[in-house]
Amino acid sequence: MATPAYLRIRTELEQRIRSGALPPGSRLPTEAELQRQHSVSRATAQRALTELAQAGLVERHRRRGTFVAEGARQENLLRVVNPTLQGPEIPGRHAVDSAAVIPARDADVELPGVPGDTPVNQLRRLKFDVDDNPIAVELSAVPFSLAPRMLDEDLAHLTVHDYFARTGVPAAKSRVYIDPVMLDQATATRLRMPAGGAVIRLRRLTWLTDGKLAEAMWHIIRPDLVEFFIEQTVLSTPDS
Repeated sequence: MATPAYLRIRTELEQRIRSGALPPGSRLPTEAELQRQHSVSRATAQRALTELAQAGLVERHRRRGTFVAEGARQENLLRVVNPTLQGPEIPGRHAVDSAAVIPARDADVELPGVPGDTPVNQLRRLKFDVDDNPIAVELSAVPFSLAPRMLDEDLAHLTVHDYFARTGVPAAKSRVYIDPVMLDQATATRLRMPAGGAVIRLRRLTWLTDGKLAEAMWHIIRPDLVEFFIEQTVLSTPDS
């Protein structure tokens, strides 16, 4: 079934908002402008903008127009487990905090089934919003034998699942755990937050086709700047 026009328009605008191309306060095209740009009906253009508003991404003001909303940034939790993703799991500027080959026992993430003396690539990065506020710390650990040249990559923009696909690593499945944790001092400093507070950690494990671990990683996200959601589209009737 072809993707409905309203969903194509909404997805295009949502991607521009999440990437920062349309920062908070930016004015979106009007319904009439969307009609002309996409050759759709007014009802289709209206539905695309209405759904963006319902998702909290934009605010609609009568006679003034539709504007990108201020406040908490929203991200689709399914991006974290998408094996075909070629961009970063969390859009925005990334900066490498540290990158090194270390024994698995010294990694700052648990690697189930990996012996402690196994060398692993450990990569820690910071994520920033459009105002350059740190919004997340990400840590990833990959057995060195699977990715001996991983640290030679452009680490600020690397997506591990995409790297696996490019280099022939047979990753088979991923699972994300949602853990409540206390914010340690080192991570709190990176996020410019007080230590000891409760935060949510998204922890992902990825396995190979033979059942061995391919990657263990986590995100710790500032809850005051980012909120996550899972969304499913259910089409009951076709749309033009």
